[in-house]
Amino acid sequence: MVHRVLLTLALLLPGVTAFAQTAPAPRLRVFLDCGSCYQDYLRDQIKWVDFVRQPQDADVHILDNSNSTGGGGREVVVRFVGNGRFRTVDRELRVVTQAADTDQRQRELMLRTVSVGLLEYMAREGLPSELQVRVTTPAAAAGPATVVGDPWNRWVFTIGGGGEYQDQETQREVSWRGNASADRVTDQWKISFGVNGNERRERFELDDEDEPLEVIRRERRFEWFVAKSAGQHWSFGADGRVGTSTFSNLGFSVRAAPAVEFSIFPYRDYASKRWVIKYDVGIERNRYNEITLYDQENEELWRHSLESVVEAEQPWGSLEAGVEFSQYLHDRSLYRVEVNGQTSIRIARGLSFELSASISRVRDQITLPRRDATDEEILLRLRELESGYNVFSFVGIRYSFGSLFNNIVNPRFR
Repeated sequence: MVHRVLLTLALLLPGVTAFAQTAPAPRLRVFLDCGSCYQDYLRDQIKWVDFVRQPQDADVHILDNSNSTGGGGREVVVRFVGNGRFRTVDRELRVVTQAADTDQRQRELMLRTVSVGLLEYMAREGLPSELQVRVTTPAAAAGPATVVGDPWNRWVFTIGGGGEYQDQETQREVSWRGNASADRVTDQWKISFGVNGNERRERFELDDEDEPLEVIRRERRFEWFVAKSAGQHWSFGADGRVGTSTFSNLGFSVRAAPAVEFSIFPYRDYASKRWVIKYDVGIERNRYNEITLYDQENEELWRHSLESVVEAEQPWGSLEAGVEFSQYLHDRSLYRVEVNGQTSIRIARGLSFELSASISRVRDQITLPRRDATDEEILLRLRELESGYNVFSFVGIRYSFGSLFNNIVNPRFR
């Protein structure tokens, strides 16, 4: 049986006292700045607000941050940031979806959450007299809360794979990949095990060669990770891997390393800001397919790394930056330093600036084969190549102008 109850919004929104006014309040203006909120669906379904194209014109600026849950679903934190007459009114609501939820189910959950959040802003200036709120709940919800048993004890298992085949007159490519994982996430523990493998075979018919050229690139890996919460600022854990890789010249490699992480901001604030510092130190054992630049066929090494990551999602834009230093302890000249970051900043009305860049100093390529790479290995990227640095950068600018509103969704010729 389903209970249907009509409630005035006063029961749902504490602090709301005004239900009538002498003049109608202006329509609420909303700017959607959320990547996981199904923007077209929201604009099509929510007809009682105006969606605008620029945040400067909005009464409410909606942002989001998405994170995976232990059950294989997603938690989306929807942030409502007040602007103008609502400048000091900020709220956070959460949408939690399950791994088996369809897209339609996820859209409906997002629509319900965003509607509740927007109604609170409308209620502050007086709700329309004809507004009614209908709450539909299962019959069991009216009784006392009950604990539902979990026969899997929060473990989630995933298995996947696929293959690809391409064929032309002078070229053929066959590839496959497979993966499996087991994860358990609670407030106190985060445990993950995963195995994956991939292989790519290519065949080329060359005019100046009697025999076709055949190449193979193969990788197998098993990884594990365990972490324990120690409050809102500290976490302790360990991770490891076992694997092989033709690209990295690894016939067999095993590694294990304990780690510690400190969060400058409380972990609960991850939706708006995050700054963590991580350190790990561990041992690895490698057996190589070919003798390396350092004349090694196999070796045991100790390595440590220090990493700092900063993330922010605010009405002015977004920022993500990180720096990482790693080093082999037996020879301190073998190290790597990497700095990366990306940002998107709203400079003025309709004008935004984007920057993405990374640069690294590489001095730790201990697995490189001693022999020179062949032309085929270079052109087909069959093995790692020696390089003292890696650099990437992107700069972009975007300017948009025109109509203030963004209410219409037209799916034709999409």
